[in-house]
Amino acid sequence: MIKLEKVQPISPALMEEVGMTWHTDPDGQPYVADEIVHVTESEVEAYYEAANTLYDMFIAAAQHVIDHDLFLELDIPFNLADHIKRSWDNDHRHLYGRFDFAGGVDGLPIKLIEFNADTPTSLFETAIVQWALLKANHMDEAAQFNSVYESIINNFRRLVTGEADPARFGEFYNYQNILFSSIRDQPEDERTVRFLQQMATDAGFQTDFCYMDEVGFLEQAGIFNPAGTRFDYWFKLYPWEDIALQTDGINGILDDITRHTATVILNPAYTLLFQSKGILKVLYDLFPDSPYLLETRTAMLHGKKQVAKKMFGREGENTVIYDAAGNILTQMAGEYDRYRTIYQAFAAYPQDAQGRSYQAGVFFAWEGCGLGFRRGGDVLDNLSKFVAHRVV
Repeated sequence: MIKLEKVQPISPALMEEVGMTWHTDPDGQPYVADEIVHVTESEVEAYYEAANTLYDMFIAAAQHVIDHDLFLELDIPFNLADHIKRSWDNDHRHLYGRFDFAGGVDGLPIKLIEFNADTPTSLFETAIVQWALLKANHMDEAAQFNSVYESIINNFRRLVTGEADPARFGEFYNYQNILFSSIRDQPEDERTVRFLQQMATDAGFQTDFCYMDEVGFLEQAGIFNPAGTRFDYWFKLYPWEDIALQTDGINGILDDITRHTATVILNPAYTLLFQSKGILKVLYDLFPDSPYLLETRTAMLHGKKQVAKKMFGREGENTVIYDAAGNILTQMAGEYDRYRTIYQAFAAYPQDAQGRSYQAGVFFAWEGCGLGFRRGGDVLDNLSKFVAHRVV
């Protein structure tokens, strides 16, 4: 059983003071739990090793998809294929992502559930809130697997230094600027993006923020803020698969911008290969003996408890859990029916005394750099809670 420790929660007023306005869920309950998970040094090391090993496997799987033109099998929109290949061939930097794992504590093996590589959230909670929770309870705030802030700062610097030591940023720097954007009236997304903007500023970049509807695009020139300033990089917390569905021509414009200019879009388009749950089948085909992977197919598994998911989807929508006989145990409604389905062998989550499940999220920025947990039912939906951790 998972080990929990009761703590004094951070007040809503203090949450809002640091910019976390989504501290209360639609069910009226606090989003951040007043308990923390105990993990050991060896469990932290195992999460770190899993993230690093799996990232290399994702790189190999993505190369396989590109080499064998398997975009359709991953439900990748055809009008994003050129974006993906160009960003891959130009080795554009993947800024950060988040692996979701079952297991890792309570003696359960670490199993990959999916990789949120394009638009991962829970960043602010993992990097700042859980650290502040330990500090507010007079605990050692360093007793966490949590170097998210420093790791992403270094990855921003690697946009300029490449594989060289990011500490040498000043030797390479030649006035670089980054524009950050999120959707209007989405406070969690905006806080995440502004947090990333702060990290980029701390890394040494000139930065600005504007909403997605305020960004200017010129096919032969690049990407601009409302004041007319051109930017070398644009970070958008907006899914690539949704860009492909827009009817305003933005996808074609971005295609031209990346073809004709040096403007780099973050996270790059190839992260959609990682984001598609279809990559889980490719991974299993390539690495069937990996201890981190669950059997994954595009048809139902025979005689196994399993989970059906859409290639693209969020907050557990359109997820179905089947027993070994093919009977539905749990079914979630959703808006992602337009995407194809994959079937993944069921993996048990660690649970507490109340039967609540815990999914580990491990952020990756060059290497595994931070751990946090989400708590909920059999399927983690938009009412799941964020649970901090402490290394004991």
